[in-house]
Amino acid sequence: MIITIIATLMIMAGYFLLLYSAVGFIQDKKFFSSAPKENLAVIPEKKERFRGAHIIGGFIATIAILLFIGAIILGIWDGVRNDFSFLKFFVRFLIMLYVMELYDIVFFDWVLLCHSNFFPHFYPELKGIVGPHMFGYNKKTHIIHFIIYIPICVAIAWIGTLL
Repeated sequence: MIITIIATLMIMAGYFLLLYSAVGFIQDKKFFSSAPKENLAVIPEKKERFRGAHIIGGFIATIAILLFIGAIILGIWDGVRNDFSFLKFFVRFLIMLYVMELYDIVFFDWVLLCHSNFFPHFYPELKGIVGPHMFGYNKKTHIIHFIIYIPICVAIAWIGTLL
């Protein structure tokens, strides 16, 4: 169970770093496809905030992706080492992905989008646009994620049992 918690925390950290790198440093609208349309309409196309910002953003995004990969490898390695059954692998990865999605809903959507100055700090154009009224704008996407994670976890569990 402790490995599942550690791997989940790695995924959560990676998810935040990916958002931070895209919003704070890379600032390319193609990375904001999941943002509300109202927000995208007012966000201008920006050049680098400062010289080297894109490089820093790319470095942070690379760390985020390595955290994701590391969490998957850790989860599989520990499962193989402890002779996990298909069901144990499935439950481990389902917990990891469902907690990640709940983290997205609670932290990214509720806290960062609706109740903080995170996005307006990087995009002052969003002041007065973001707020509590935006919560739930992407509920269909979240529902799809919850459904899609089931076959993904089946595939990961199957791979884990083959090793």
